[in-house]
Amino acid sequence: MSTGTSTFVIRWVNFLTMILGLGVICFGIWMSTHHDQCHRTLTLPVIGLGALILLISLVGFLGALKNITVLLWVYLAILFLILVAILAFTVLAFIITNSGSGHAVSGIKFKEYHLQDYSAWFLKQLNNTKNWDRLKSCLVKSDDCNNLPNKYKTLKAYKSAELPPVEAGCCRPPSECGYPAINASYYDLSYHPTSTSKDCKLYKNARNVKCYDCDSCKAGVAQRMKTEWRVVAIFNVILFVILSAVYLVACCARRNAASTNSSKEGRR
Repeated sequence: MSTGTSTFVIRWVNFLTMILGLGVICFGIWMSTHHDQCHRTLTLPVIGLGALILLISLVGFLGALKNITVLLWVYLAILFLILVAILAFTVLAFIITNSGSGHAVSGIKFKEYHLQDYSAWFLKQLNNTKNWDRLKSCLVKSDDCNNLPNKYKTLKAYKSAELPPVEAGCCRPPSECGYPAINASYYDLSYHPTSTSKDCKLYKNARNVKCYDCDSCKAGVAQRMKTEWRVVAIFNVILFVILSAVYLVACCARRNAASTNSSKEGRR
């Protein structure tokens, strides 16, 4: 790749990513003022990511603009470390999310989830009392279970719905318990459970209790986390390919900058 082309590409790629970094920082600040404490934990990582993107882009932009070899070396070193980190995280994400899936139950369209099906990492995180208490408080405040009666006006509509994992695991007792459903948010608990599962005893119709302490709820959260991690992993694969291409172009820009600087010194 020619000197002009490689430096031009790196210059404009990093100019665009500087704008992206500023946008990510602004989004993180917006999150800190518009989200509750359940979602505010993402604020610092988002702002940190934006600041990192801005810093790296600034180094790459200045290096390509002024043909400063040292800055381009720093840019390449940081970009290489980022590529290694993305690759390691992506491999880990696919390993962690390789196990766990829903189980079909007769009489309902949605699936139920079993905690023991998921990876040891998920089990460790969700069985940690401190972690689960924080997640549970967020679930209680959310509309996942509270809006079920509004979403499904009749029992038939409720049973024929395809509930997402958290609603299937946290808002109702497992089907094995045998509790008859009165509506989308109320079960007849006067019946003796047909299963010895502890989840059957933990479930209550109260809005702040439901099945939030059940293993089925933890399994529903694990399934949602698994889906989110898979999306992130796929995004990382795409990002890795793009950054690898940028890295190769940056190598050309660094080599061309070094050649240009050597020529200038030779003419002195």
